[in-house]
Amino acid sequence: MPFNAVFSHIIKKRLPRIQRFSKNPIECQKEVLDFLLSNAKNTSFGKEYDFVNIQSKENFQTMIPLSDYDSLKPYIDREIDGDENVLWPGKTSWFAKSSGTTAQSAKLLPITVDSLYENHYAGGKDLLALYYQNFQNRKLYNAKHLIVGGSTHIQSMSNDTSVGDLSAFIVENLPWWTEIRRTPKREIALMNNWEEKLDKMAYATLNENICIVAGMPSWTLILMKRILEISGKENIHQVWPNLELYIHGGMNFHPYQKSFEQIFPNPKMNYVEAYNSSEGYFGLQDQVNSKDLLLLCDSQIYFEFIPMSKFDGLKSKLVLSLDEVELNTEYAMVISTSAGLWRYIIGDTINFVQKEPYRFQVTGRTTQFINAFGEKLLMIHAEKAIGKTAEIHRAKIRDYTVAPYFDTESGNGGHEWAIAFDQPPKTLKKFSKDLDLELKKLNGDYEAKRKHSININAPKVKSLQPDIFEKWLKLNNKLGGQHKIPRLKQERDFLEEIVVLNQKTHRNSYI
Repeated sequence: MPFNAVFSHIIKKRLPRIQRFSKNPIECQKEVLDFLLSNAKNTSFGKEYDFVNIQSKENFQTMIPLSDYDSLKPYIDREIDGDENVLWPGKTSWFAKSSGTTAQSAKLLPITVDSLYENHYAGGKDLLALYYQNFQNRKLYNAKHLIVGGSTHIQSMSNDTSVGDLSAFIVENLPWWTEIRRTPKREIALMNNWEEKLDKMAYATLNENICIVAGMPSWTLILMKRILEISGKENIHQVWPNLELYIHGGMNFHPYQKSFEQIFPNPKMNYVEAYNSSEGYFGLQDQVNSKDLLLLCDSQIYFEFIPMSKFDGLKSKLVLSLDEVELNTEYAMVISTSAGLWRYIIGDTINFVQKEPYRFQVTGRTTQFINAFGEKLLMIHAEKAIGKTAEIHRAKIRDYTVAPYFDTESGNGGHEWAIAFDQPPKTLKKFSKDLDLELKKLNGDYEAKRKHSININAPKVKSLQPDIFEKWLKLNNKLGGQHKIPRLKQERDFLEEIVVLNQKTHRNSYI
């Protein structure tokens, strides 16, 4: 039976819908808001905030307050206890465990049947539909798809509720036509112990015919290196000759690109980014020659945006709908979803680069920036600068973190970079100098403050063990899953903890 031809025919049926929300995003967003309010009007939250009398987006903004996890937690706790019709109609039985990069304790974010199937799965199908459109005569359904999840164990709670990583619920509930092409087997994919799972995944997939790999860059690199170690091959294409697509997300890909190009050296290898998190599937890369992300305007998420220049958390006064945003302006993203997250500030920041259709870039986190000296260093600056510097020096970066340092004698300071290299540069001194130059090109405030080192001194760079961040994650019971290393922090606590851990087994000196 021509499975791939059937799959191609079916998946391309999504294209008219994608074209509609691409060409009519404001109309689709209005329909999404109407859908959300109409369906949730009889929930506890809907009654408390009088959803039935919300007649416009202006009513929506004035009648419902902005929220974060702490403000919605009492409602979520009720759902975990088994209460029905709290934030979304019916019983919410699934909760994604997500700590992201900054939370001290895990967040338990609701996942409903609607949000799983009409948002998370829908986004994945949209991505494949666009891939088949952009790359003709694909045969993805003739081979296996490797999903690199983290710790995907699902913990059953009382009242028939369950807690686990988002990837656990995605794997557990995949439709049969996807499940038969997914690898490894479910019992391996749902293992809790990441290190044991890593080995089992490597051995289980070694002799499979794999055409797609999907996962966060950091965890995917670890698995790919383990497969090469076991197989004795020089690159992954020698293991999987038909591999053609890597779907990545969860973090900026630029710092990892050279490492992946070494592991996936086939020039015909394709890379596609998906912007998917525990809170929802928000965007995807829809163009062959551009990394900009298409905003998914018809996937049961209503979007709002707070200009970062006016951002004040839950007290923020200026909140814009999609039709009010401007290009080249950084916004904190606010979402309302069919999972029952209402006007929820997710903590990510984005920058629109196009309006017809709405395409954007993820610039960082509302809590991850450094402004110790008035330099306004954002994650997008750091990611681009370190990626370009690594390219210049043919270095390969596994992970890194940045924090300010202070010189009490001079009264100023600078940025300290703790970097885990898979392949270090020949000299850290030259690497640091070029990193400084790249930051100056990207950030005018940084360049002005660096002039003559009056306000900001040159950056300090420390080379760490390649696996030091994984060691820290393991010590803190955060190995695998949705856990990510904080890139930029105003405080030095995390960086110092990493440096101390590194010094226990490895000696390095600052440049």
